[in-house]
Amino acid sequence: MSANTTARTVRRRTVRIAAAALTAAAALSLTACSGSDAAASKPAGQTQTGAAAEAGGAGSSGSGGAGSSSGAQGSDSKADSGAKAGTQAGATGKQTGKQTGGAHATGGGGAGSGVERCHTSGLKAAFATGGDAAPDPDATGGTTTSVVLTNKGSRACKIGGFPGVDLKSENGGERWSLVRSSAKHGSITLQPGDSTDFTINVLLTKEEEGFYQPAFADVTPPNETTSLTIKWPWGTLVDQRSATHPGTFVNPIG
Repeated sequence: MSANTTARTVRRRTVRIAAAALTAAAALSLTACSGSDAAASKPAGQTQTGAAAEAGGAGSSGSGGAGSSSGAQGSDSKADSGAKAGTQAGATGKQTGKQTGGAHATGGGGAGSGVERCHTSGLKAAFATGGDAAPDPDATGGTTTSVVLTNKGSRACKIGGFPGVDLKSENGGERWSLVRSSAKHGSITLQPGDSTDFTINVLLTKEEEGFYQPAFADVTPPNETTSLTIKWPWGTLVDQRSATHPGTFVNPIG
């Protein structure tokens, strides 16, 4: 073999070795790249896993999160329920307090309503005669007079309703029990020294016939059987003792 041939053979081997070295290097580079990519892809996978976890978290937030939100709402609901319960309890307490106060007030009213009625023995009666109290003798169709009742006792008493009024003549032989009006009435409480009154519609006359001349009036307080006798201060009345709707009649107290 000549020297040239030997030289070419050496060059070829050198080229092949170099090529093999390059191939090996390339292979190592590719392996390294694949490893890097795999390594890179692994964090990427982990990132996706994290994202999936976040997505799952969002799903949990949507379900579990909603459950948590629902739980939070439940807590809020419980808190709200507690607050509402407290408010309702407070409101109930207030209502109870009001009801208690009302019951107490009613009890006070009950105590007030427990005041005894006015008895004849604790009252005095008189016709109101001062100022314009006198009935007009010239009135057409009737006029009125007032009887004043005063609590002369030391305790309050209650009075209301129709008193009985019997007119009687000088010798007491002729009596006239006055009818009652259809007026509605209530009741009032008289403290010691307080007064109230009721009116009597009267039909006066100046005629010398068909008249009735009272001398006294027996006044019986409502629900009592004993009367107070007071002097009649006015003139004569049209005698309507037998009339169905006389012009002289009694109105209620209160």
